[in-house]
Amino acid sequence: MIVDERFISYLQSLETPEIDYLDRIRKEALETYVPIIRYDTQQYMKFLMQSLKPKNILEVGTAVGFSALLMEAYNPVDCKITTIENYEPRIPIALKNFEDAGKADVIKLLPGNAQDILPTIEDSYDFIFMDAAKGQYPIFLPEIKRLMHSGSVLVTDNILQDGDLIESHYAIERRDRTIHKRMREYLYTLTHDEDMTCSIIPVGDGLAMCVMK
Repeated sequence: MIVDERFISYLQSLETPEIDYLDRIRKEALETYVPIIRYDTQQYMKFLMQSLKPKNILEVGTAVGFSALLMEAYNPVDCKITTIENYEPRIPIALKNFEDAGKADVIKLLPGNAQDILPTIEDSYDFIFMDAAKGQYPIFLPEIKRLMHSGSVLVTDNILQDGDLIESHYAIERRDRTIHKRMREYLYTLTHDEDMTCSIIPVGDGLAMCVMK
């Protein structure tokens, strides 16, 4: 964890009651070891929804639908969310969570590999949230940019990899070196892209926030 555990515990002590279905999904995800966005990232995403008010949202990496439902719930304007998930066992769980929350009409799940699906999308998005296979981010980026317009915001989660990102390539376990290398390449590309203004924020496991010029 990048931020001190005690700090997160204190922030959680200030938390107001969560929406019932979000609280249920969060608890179930923790119990079944399904990765969802971390507590402080959840709070920051709520702030982004309230301030940006995006009407058309794309999410790459649905998992069990928690973040999509959170974005919809805390967005003060009516919105449409398209979310992509490649891991088949989680797709029916996410669909049921959308149905149970009464949001199946505003959240559309596209099953399959984002590398295959993104080129088929012709829409334009106000807000894009990337929380999928970290090693694939550099591959997704050209198509992601194509789906953005001036003022579009791209948020990428888990970019600090629990602090491993700042370690030497040789200090990383061999099995994780490819992801380590690709994430560094991805962040360099983002921060040197003349089409976007980007900032790296140490919230949760790190967020890269970019806005299209």
